[in-house]
Amino acid sequence: MEISIQSDRTDDIEVITVAGELDLYTAPRLKENLLAALEDGIMKIVVDMTGVHFIDSSALGVLIGGVKRLKPKGGKLVLVSVDENVNWIFQITGLNSVFDIYSTRDEALAGVTA
Repeated sequence: MEISIQSDRTDDIEVITVAGELDLYTAPRLKENLLAALEDGIMKIVVDMTGVHFIDSSALGVLIGGVKRLKPKGGKLVLVSVDENVNWIFQITGLNSVFDIYSTRDEALAGVTA
């Protein structure tokens, strides 16, 4: 499955839009985008996974890594996810308590700046 990852930056917020399957093969591309934002000093990141219908443990690890890098510096990483299967993965792993998960990009943008 092909994956599409795009990064858009407005002010001090990076929005990373992902479409496709986030798995062992595609998670490194997400990690590259996250690390590039962090290296540029971005402290607020929204990962828009509206187009993601599958996520595995390697991709979850990349997202957790982003949180671990941002939190000590007072930064924030939030997610946009509408897929039931993806949201279920966050619930059964307990990661829904680690991430703020929104159903729209606008809600996520408001949440990351709160």
